[in-house]
Parts: sequence; structure tokens; C-alpha cells
Amino acid sequence: MEAASTIAHAPMPQHMRALAEANRVRLARAALKRSVANGDVDTADVVRECPWEVQTMTVGELLRSQRRWGRTRARKFLASLALNENRELGRLTERQRQLLANALEAKRRLN
Repeated sequence: MEAASTIAHAPMPQHMRALAEANRVRLARAALKRSVANGDVDTADVVRECPWEVQTMTVGELLRSQRRWGRTRARKFLASLALNENRELGRLTERQRQLLANALEAKRRLN
């Protein structure tokens, strides 16, 4: 009986902690993407602030979460800025982050 109570209080194995963290990030990203799609959250603000849930999200994935933005539109937009769609948001330099955010705001004003 003693062994069962010890197991119940043992810390989770590393792979279980990794799965729990991945699930937490996935759920947070899904909520953020829904907010972007609904227009509740501005994509330029997400790029500038780069919250924890988007650190490893690709630039293309964030852009495609906007309404009417598919792969082709995102690729053309990023090509005009010399940015790769597979670049992670957390790995953008401050200059690249500002360039992308400003271009998104300019595009939003045109539409």
C-alpha cells in the first residue's frame, strides 16, 4: 500500500511534462488564432509583442490565421519584405519585427 501512495506523489516523467506543455501552447495558439481571425487581436500587435505562445509559431502561420489570407497571399507579402514564411516569430530581429508590423498596418489601412 505504501508504494501506491509514493507513486501518486512522484513528479511527472519528462515526456509527460513535455506533452502537457505542448498541449498548453497548442490551446493558447488556437485561441490567439481565433481572436486574430475574428478581428479581436491585431496581427501587427502580436508581431511587436511576440507573446510566449507565438515564440515558435512561424510567420506564415500567423498571417494565414487572418481572414482571407492563404498561403499564396502570405508568401507574396513576405517576399516583398524579404522574409521567409517558415521563420519563427521569436527568431525575428527587432528590425524585422518592426518592418513586418509596419507593413501589416499599412496593408490594413489600404483595405
